[in-house]
Amino acid sequence: MAERVAAAAITLVGVPFRLHGRDPAGGLDCIGVIALALRAAGWSGEVPTGYPMRGGDADAVAARFDAVLTQGDGARAGDVLLYRVGPGQLHGGVRVAGGIVHADAALRRVVMRPGVPDWQPVGAWRYEETD
Repeated sequence: MAERVAAAAITLVGVPFRLHGRDPAGGLDCIGVIALALRAAGWSGEVPTGYPMRGGDADAVAARFDAVLTQGDGARAGDVLLYRVGPGQLHGGVRVAGGIVHADAALRRVVMRPGVPDWQPVGAWRYEETD
């Protein structure tokens, strides 16, 4: 599963950024990147919408991930990552070999960021198919 999540995330690099975007043709935000990568591996859960760009509650967002994914350590390709990137601002991405894939609002596109971001980690999860 993890390999499929990471591979799908990499295919999204270059897609335009769009807040609440869920379709590569129109653009993606960080949750859109995560959702599409997970769906490529078979996940079929509900994807949240309508959230603000700033002002997210880290505990509430982490609880939503806890409800649908298994907690991980963030080190394995395919892990879903959540960070606090500024006061009241949360951001997510997918771990891939050599870095993370995320939707960069400033660059206006999905990018692969090499290495480990210096953002404050909130949590990490992985998709594990259940019978």
